[in-house]
Amino acid sequence: MHIRLSAKSFIVATLALILSSNAYAAGQHGGGHGHSEKKGHGHGASASIGEPGKASEVTRTIDVVMTDNRYSPEMISVEKGETIRFVVKNKGEIVHEFNIGTAAMHGAHQKEMVTMFEHGVLEVDKIHHDKMKMKMPGGGTMEHDDPNSVLLEPGKSAELVWKFSGNASLEFACNLPGHYDAGMVGDVRMH
Repeated sequence: MHIRLSAKSFIVATLALILSSNAYAAGQHGGGHGHSEKKGHGHGASASIGEPGKASEVTRTIDVVMTDNRYSPEMISVEKGETIRFVVKNKGEIVHEFNIGTAAMHGAHQKEMVTMFEHGVLEVDKIHHDKMKMKMPGGGTMEHDDPNSVLLEPGKSAELVWKFSGNASLEFACNLPGHYDAGMVGDVRMH
């Protein structure tokens, strides 16, 4: 027997499984999301991934379309030192993220995103911006305002300007529960 689920139903089922398991323990929401010592690089990042870019230094614009668990384009090529404006659009039915970082950063950030769901900041298709300012145990907030990341509800768009000045192996990914594992990740090829 085959059961067909819509993208939204699949994500709801995946999220329920993750939140009901002990795979992620609730606790501190460290790094990123308004944690002042991480500001400027986001989600535990270091200068090795690059830095926020200046609009006056943008060399080109890349349009990124997010659908349910897919990016278009799936890979981007950049020159070291290049500043790119990303125009990100969520054309899916659920909340998605465009986050530039290393695989390790994405792994850590995925745990933070589970915490955001556990505390009601995120729903499958809604962001509760008023709850993002909620104080977390150990300090910090749930704010998702780091310069290497945008979090978008369905039908929304945003811009991100990033300078690829670092030397880390990068990817862009959606770190909402289950999205990365479902393949919502793309390569950044630096030349």
